[in-house]
Amino acid sequence: KMGNAESNAYQNHLSRFLPEEQSDIDGVFDTLSGSSGSAGAKTAKATKKTLFFPYKVCSLLFLSLQAHTREPLPEQMTVRLYNGMKSIDLPGKSSGLSEHVAKEQFVIFMSNLLKGNADEKITIIMRMISKTEGPVKGKQIQEFTEDLITSVVHVLNYRKELKGWNLENTRDSASGVKTLAAQLLSELKLADGTKPVGPQLLETSFDPSVVEDWVYRVPQISVFLSVVIRQGLHVLHSLPDQTNDILNLVPRCKGMKGRGLVSLFDIPSIIYINSHLPAELQHKWQLLFSSRLHGESFSQLCGHIVNKGPCIVILRDLDGYLFGGFASHSWEVKPQFQGDNRCFLFSVFPSLAVYTYTGYNDHFMYLNHGQQTMPNGLGMGGQHGYFGLWIDSDYGKGHSKAKPRCTTYNSPQLSAKEDFTLDAMEVWAVGDIPESAKGKKSILDVDPEAQALLEMAGKTRQSEGLREPIEEDEDEE
Repeated sequence: KMGNAESNAYQNHLSRFLPEEQSDIDGVFDTLSGSSGSAGAKTAKATKKTLFFPYKVCSLLFLSLQAHTREPLPEQMTVRLYNGMKSIDLPGKSSGLSEHVAKEQFVIFMSNLLKGNADEKITIIMRMISKTEGPVKGKQIQEFTEDLITSVVHVLNYRKELKGWNLENTRDSASGVKTLAAQLLSELKLADGTKPVGPQLLETSFDPSVVEDWVYRVPQISVFLSVVIRQGLHVLHSLPDQTNDILNLVPRCKGMKGRGLVSLFDIPSIIYINSHLPAELQHKWQLLFSSRLHGESFSQLCGHIVNKGPCIVILRDLDGYLFGGFASHSWEVKPQFQGDNRCFLFSVFPSLAVYTYTGYNDHFMYLNHGQQTMPNGLGMGGQHGYFGLWIDSDYGKGHSKAKPRCTTYNSPQLSAKEDFTLDAMEVWAVGDIPESAKGKKSILDVDPEAQALLEMAGKTRQSEGLREPIEEDEDEE
């Protein structure tokens, strides 16, 4: 029989959920505890109000999860979830001795992680990071963060929630997991405000209060945990969410289907870059230009990206560095700077980072072609001859100059070498393409002279027949 204190705490946590959410949580608990005939039902019959985890920590929850959902989560994350559930002390019960997880622990775990504040989440997160109490090492936080990101990619792929992206049409996520984890960990700072970096970070001990501050300041941790629980345990996943955090975690992908193309982006970097876009643009990315599809031609680039609304440009140099920028306005061919302070530059590899407006000048974005008096090319940030990101109209050459930082975005040199050779490039429209852009002719159709010059130079249009009209309702699922 439960004591009053326990009943009150349990009821308070239960009351955070709507009635249909409560029945959803009950159903998942019953399935995992074997009450509905899943793995381990015999073990659970005597103890319907508990999940039993025999030797090696969590084999029944893991087996139950596998039987119920066929491996939606990597094993190491299942172990971490179990440790989190076990960390919840129930009044009047000795903690840590039983291998059972009581229903009360399960509900409080769900309540704290899905509905709680940073203070409520931190105790559980600390146990998910380390089974023992007290400070945790940076290396343990790194391992937890990498497991968390890996689990998000894994479960979204497993549940077919990647919205047209998949592990075949994007770069390998393994390096993206490491770069995103490193980016999130760069926000870890000690009580005195210092931020340990590199090997020093991994060996530093962090108190729970410092980790709590980090969880509070890095919203991705809570969002990722919510995704892992909702999609991994298949709980509350179909009910309307109170926030858009999860809804637009991954944007819908359009323009990749059937093209055999592998994007320069990986899933973790898509999630991270998308989170920095204005909220109204986070729901969809549509491929406008790919050098591998449309050819290595500046005229082709202009023809595919002009007047298409806000865009993301990403490129890879010959050294394998990946970087780019977000243009907040439609690109226009003109010899003046354009855009506004929502523009930013970013790096994807070897590090993942976003560099935003400094207030120093308004040199946000620049696109010029066919002029003799002004530079011809695509640029973002800095100034003529010293752009933070520059692609020359003599397609294939570019530079990223920052001595020591780009004046407009405070970005470092993004490419491996200051003057780089372009290996591949993509441009993605983000949000909805403006009505005025639909069905517009390419610059090459409008200007046959540009086409003739290209052909005289031997740079034939590799994309005849590829510049299909924009199909807004094409289904990429």
